[in-house]
Amino acid sequence: MKIPRQNLRTPGPTPSPPEVLEAMSTSMINHRGPEFRELIIGITEKMKQVYMTQNRMYILTASGTGALEAAVVNTLSPGDKVLAVSVGYFGDRFTDVTRVYGADVIKMDFEWGTAADPDAIREALRADPDIRAVQVTHNETSTGITNDLASISKVVKEESNALLLVDAVSSMGCVPLPTDELRCDMVCTASQKGLMVPPGLSFVSVSEEAWEARETAKMPRFYFDLPAAQRYLERGQTPWTPNLSLFYGLDVALDMMLKEGMENVFKRHKHIANMTRQGVRALGLELLADEAHASDTVTSVKVPEGVDAGKLSAIMQTEHSVVLAGGQGVLQGKVFRIGHMGLVPEEDIREVLQALETTLPKVGFKPAHAAAG
Repeated sequence: MKIPRQNLRTPGPTPSPPEVLEAMSTSMINHRGPEFRELIIGITEKMKQVYMTQNRMYILTASGTGALEAAVVNTLSPGDKVLAVSVGYFGDRFTDVTRVYGADVIKMDFEWGTAADPDAIREALRADPDIRAVQVTHNETSTGITNDLASISKVVKEESNALLLVDAVSSMGCVPLPTDELRCDMVCTASQKGLMVPPGLSFVSVSEEAWEARETAKMPRFYFDLPAAQRYLERGQTPWTPNLSLFYGLDVALDMMLKEGMENVFKRHKHIANMTRQGVRALGLELLADEAHASDTVTSVKVPEGVDAGKLSAIMQTEHSVVLAGGQGVLQGKVFRIGHMGLVPEEDIREVLQALETTLPKVGFKPAHAAAG
């Protein structure tokens, strides 16, 4: 099946650079041999640079949800109290993972489109000193919100001995997340977002406190058993068969990011995000996210009254080859989302804005004025 050229503006999977795709065509090697040892050791060290950490780092052949599951089952036991902070669809998913394994989940919901309130987290921790872990999504792609992780971490570490488990699937490599500085205990991400690689790899960093917690954690685990991952990493292997092609692509992608410099990567994402939000507002559309916490990786746009979100997305794709993401959960049909993480040149965003300007009148909305050229 031949896929025509698309301006893929979903918040994952994101487009992969040609160099990454080319690297993925490299021939297979023995994943128990010296070549793979060199590959995984090198990638692990590069990932630590992106994470800004000296903590343990593990690469899993799984989606980002697999890394979240690994964070939960390697640190907790059934019945442990967990404060689950959610500002959207993926915060709810993280909660579901924790519940399935029998944790005593204390759910803390915030209105979709707003960020988590650190003071509310402080109150919850003070009210229940038995809370064993706090889990939070750094960047919520369903709403286009980035939580103030620095403030949340400060509260968690000041008010409790709880572990801080972080879903950084859509922020790592796009938004600054100094893992060690913020004292994050488990930080999870995946290959198909800011790392510019197709889906199939996920990553988790583990602090010493989290590593100690695994000694008493009694949740069942097999595929995501991190002590097994550690034993195999020491000899340059993975416990289970790795996705070799993605390892090849990731190695190239990390080299590209580190050569650019992570500070420059972050500045580029912020610039593109500002360009997107300004262009959307210029068309007379309203953003969902609180501007103070708007994400640099995805912009969530309210669907105007009387406009069919499905029809809007269909026209954008069929007539302009622009692929937008729809709303999720309670926001289905109420927002559309423009992803701008990873490989995103300015021209791609201009194309999106110009396509919106052309499409909106066809679905019953008159743009305020021309999009930025």
